[in-house]
Amino acid sequence: MRILVLLATVAASLVGSAAFAQEPLDGYLIARKACKATVSIRNAASESGTTLEIDRAYHLIGENRLNGSHYYVVVPGTEPDRRWVQKTCGDWVKLVARADAFDRPGSGGSIATRSDDANGEVAQQGRTAESQTAGAATPSDAGAGGRDAQGGKVPRDLLLAISWQPAFCDTHQSKTECRSQTRDRFDADHFALHGLWPQPRGVEYCGVGAKQKSDDKAGDWDKLPPLEVDAETRAEMEKAMPGTLSMLDRHEWTRHGTCYATSTDEYFDDALAVLGKINGSKVRDLFAGAIGRTLTRQEIRAAFDEAFGAGAGERVRIACSRDGKRQLIGELTIGLVGEITPDPDVSGLIAAARPTDGGCNEGIVDAIGFQ
Repeated sequence: MRILVLLATVAASLVGSAAFAQEPLDGYLIARKACKATVSIRNAASESGTTLEIDRAYHLIGENRLNGSHYYVVVPGTEPDRRWVQKTCGDWVKLVARADAFDRPGSGGSIATRSDDANGEVAQQGRTAESQTAGAATPSDAGAGGRDAQGGKVPRDLLLAISWQPAFCDTHQSKTECRSQTRDRFDADHFALHGLWPQPRGVEYCGVGAKQKSDDKAGDWDKLPPLEVDAETRAEMEKAMPGTLSMLDRHEWTRHGTCYATSTDEYFDDALAVLGKINGSKVRDLFAGAIGRTLTRQEIRAAFDEAFGAGAGERVRIACSRDGKRQLIGELTIGLVGEITPDPDVSGLIAAARPTDGGCNEGIVDAIGFQ
């Protein structure tokens, strides 16, 4: 009798916790809600569980039944790491397309936002790919522009983050690049490079060792390996990426550039090429002419539309920060989909991205100097 009871208990446990997914799936779940992820569906209400991080990609294993109610996903850092979540918690995505599907802009993009690490990386955006289509690619393939299961080319899915450095420096006055800023320095009235981030969120630290990753997360960027770039690239970085004085370039390469699947030179050359186009456009003119006053989201988006075509502004998100009673525009993040060339078609890259929510409604374009 005890054996029968024991067997029944074990059977019930396996059904409740689902040691394996009933219907296998492949791809990724992009979390859209901070849902509870539990070991058991049946006992979910009584589990403390763990919570999904909004806009993060989680490896998808399956569902509880064909067209069922729950997805089975891998949640890193939990024990056990395989968990059930309700389907309403996010989007099932498979990044797939034949190469000829991207002759013209019209898919991909960026939505939603997040505040990132305490070292100043903000407003990274996730992207939802076409869902439930044949053939999956990994997130690293998505960011780097790899091949899907049928051999078709997956376009790069990227987010460019550009800073308005005077605003950054008002809230990071101890940074080397902020203590040394001058009115005639490039970043006083031009956008500065923060980073170029392969998407979706979670595509980072590709092939990076545990010690190096730990140093990066701790903000010990001086312990990261020096970057090998040619003299021309280094000179441009020192001008347009003042954060190199605090070794931001090492951080960006370690966390994001390692997933770009190119050399260090090419990664930064691509980012600087797009930044150069934006700094040479009506967008930069708008900001340079508005120093000391407030710009609205509508004005900024209209400038992007004028510079890069109708709808470009909808692919831009504005991040603001508080400095006492002032709200400052600190950063813009722009969705890009496609290959960046030495003379990039920024209009096409932006047009291929999906719209984003836009971020803060308005903020001051800060002047150089601590307020």
